[in-house]
Amino acid sequence: MDLISEDMLAGMAPVEKVRFIIDEVKNGKILVLEKGLTPEEEAQLIEITMSQIDPDDFSGIEMESYPFKIDNSFIGKLFKKNTIRTRLTVIGPANQLKTLKRDRDLISALVSSKK
Repeated sequence: MDLISEDMLAGMAPVEKVRFIIDEVKNGKILVLEKGLTPEEEAQLIEITMSQIDPDDFSGIEMESYPFKIDNSFIGKLFKKNTIRTRLTVIGPANQLKTLKRDRDLISALVSSKK
């Protein structure tokens, strides 16, 4: 399992992030992203993953994120800027990671050995 900092992902372009995640998951790693992905990045990750599924080699990904939050901070209100903040995301091989429960502030997952 790798814990990926917000700073590491911030230095990558969206396509680079998606490629990094897919490569790591294909190698059997489970990733915990500190900041998570934008909705566009999540959609791109799913789209590319679906095109690469091979029953004998790559079963796909399992991905869970906390719900997005809108930043209603004083500064945001002052500048009339409501930004969407992404939150922690867990991503892993579909045959190893199974989400058991997810709510606003908790993700419960079962991690099994490689199949």
